[in-house]
Amino acid sequence: MTRRGRGEGSIYLRKDGRWEGAAYLPTASGKLRRVRVYGKTRKETGDKLTLQIADARRGIPIPEQSWSVRAYLDYFIQEVAPKTLRPATISGYSNVIEHHLKPMLGSRPLTRLTVTGLQQVFDNEIAGGMTIPTAMQAKLVLSAALTRAMREDLIVRNVARLVVLPHHDPKEVEPWSADEAARFLVAAQSEELYPLFLILTLYGMRKGEALGLQWSDIDWDRDAFRIRQQRQVIRGKMHVGPVKTAKGKRRLPLLTFVRQALNKYQAVVDDRSSRANPSRFVFVADNGEPLSQSQLYRVFSDICKRAGVRRIRIHDLRHTAATLLKNYHVPDRDIQLILGHSRISTTQEIYQHGDSEAQHEALSRLEDRLLLAVDDSGGSRQTQPSKLALAAVSAPFQQRSAVTFQIREDFFSTKISYLRRDPGATSILQRLRVATNTHVLGAVAVRNSRQPDQANLVLWEWIPLRETLTPLTTPFTNSPSPADLDF
Repeated sequence: MTRRGRGEGSIYLRKDGRWEGAAYLPTASGKLRRVRVYGKTRKETGDKLTLQIADARRGIPIPEQSWSVRAYLDYFIQEVAPKTLRPATISGYSNVIEHHLKPMLGSRPLTRLTVTGLQQVFDNEIAGGMTIPTAMQAKLVLSAALTRAMREDLIVRNVARLVVLPHHDPKEVEPWSADEAARFLVAAQSEELYPLFLILTLYGMRKGEALGLQWSDIDWDRDAFRIRQQRQVIRGKMHVGPVKTAKGKRRLPLLTFVRQALNKYQAVVDDRSSRANPSRFVFVADNGEPLSQSQLYRVFSDICKRAGVRRIRIHDLRHTAATLLKNYHVPDRDIQLILGHSRISTTQEIYQHGDSEAQHEALSRLEDRLLLAVDDSGGSRQTQPSKLALAAVSAPFQQRSAVTFQIREDFFSTKISYLRRDPGATSILQRLRVATNTHVLGAVAVRNSRQPDQANLVLWEWIPLRETLTPLTTPFTNSPSPADLDF
């Protein structure tokens, strides 16, 4: 048996028949710590020990202590998370750790997590009934903890990032239509908290932002108010902190109806809130204390029932505001500023939803534009042009012996007219240049005669034929009847 060289550690056979290898390697603090590896054969154990020593020589220190997944998750949520995460996020992470990650992985050594082993754990959990969204959340929290462990040189790589989960299509949010939102606000007028629901619906504010609004945030002189903090109840305790993102701090105009509603509300709750609400939050409960989320949910549910509208989440009022603003052609950049999103992609991809009424209107416009209309007999009221008519439209004007168009009355708001070469039409035809090209896109357009030397013009430099031609004051002589036209 070949003896290992100096600095290569030692390997020996244990009483239980397994092989054990050991070596002293440096930790992140520079201290030496004995590392042990195990295997069924001497070669397997030697290979494992060689890899550990090679990592140390490449500058990858070994952990100061041997962590289990359970112990490191406790350290992460208690010591690391409070320095970087918001209280609501920490609360959500804690729930995932206690209910899912610890039962799944708690006793395993942190350094022995592998992609294959972790993938098998997640696959088994999903097969046993864990939902895909829950698995995605568990992977997210574990990945955050393992990323921290990498930075502390406890592990070499984050194996959670390499776990593949089944595809999941999140449930599509269906915000209210303008009619539903209006019915909701009408029903809310009888509530003391009417201004709160006005703000949530019109501005699309986050629930915590609206509850965190203070009277000092309202600038009555300039008809504006600022959003600078949010108020949340987490595990029974009230937390007041900064808004979710830097762009969340914003100043918004105070709309007339909102100002009037706030004035009336202030007169009602001023004395009540001054005694039990030293922070002067705008929205308070009956006892004068800051309004709780459970009280808000209860009032919201009652209003939805009275209004006869679909029950949605309070947060979906934010989606409703974004979608309605989009439908009213407000630029995405302005919607982003109103909602306080850090990235405009969030506004475009998440918070703006298709509206069935808007889609119906858009498709109806396209239908009318391309197909015009269909008569009662099932045929199109748009006259189908013959080959001769198509040739007349595409040919230069000097090659046309006759040009005849039939134009829908309701489309151009003109009476049906027929143009042909006739002494009465001479003044009209003279207004068209001989070498003029034509474009047909539902209507005929001609090039502006004031720009004769430009070969290529952009679309808006072409002018409709109906604007070029002057109305006829006298009827044509020998004008054909519609029956005589091969259209």
